[in-house]
Amino acid sequence: MAGSAAAQDGVRATDRLYAVEELSGMLSDHAVEYFDGSVSRYRGDGVYSYKYTENDRPWLGTWSVPEPGRICVDFDNGSARCDTLVDDGARMVLVIANGTRFPVRERRELVDGN
Repeated sequence: MAGSAAAQDGVRATDRLYAVEELSGMLSDHAVEYFDGSVSRYRGDGVYSYKYTENDRPWLGTWSVPEPGRICVDFDNGSARCDTLVDDGARMVLVIANGTRFPVRERRELVDGN
């Protein structure tokens, strides 16, 4: 998600954190596409994949929502990360550890895991 022109100000006072059950339900069996074209896929069985472009090899792992607004991924390569997903009043926004915000372009249901 590099190269974004998004503001780097982290979670804002006006953002609403999604409840654990709410966020889990919104992500389970859905793909989340960002304005830079990258896509995260959250299968209902906990399998996660991320591609920056359609032709890239996917980053694979497992996902969980351990607390309100937090989405964590344990990647198959041994790395892990947790980010925050919020409702900014207009859309879902991913806020990564350094505070960069990535608005979601589209959240769509997965069909056959894709």
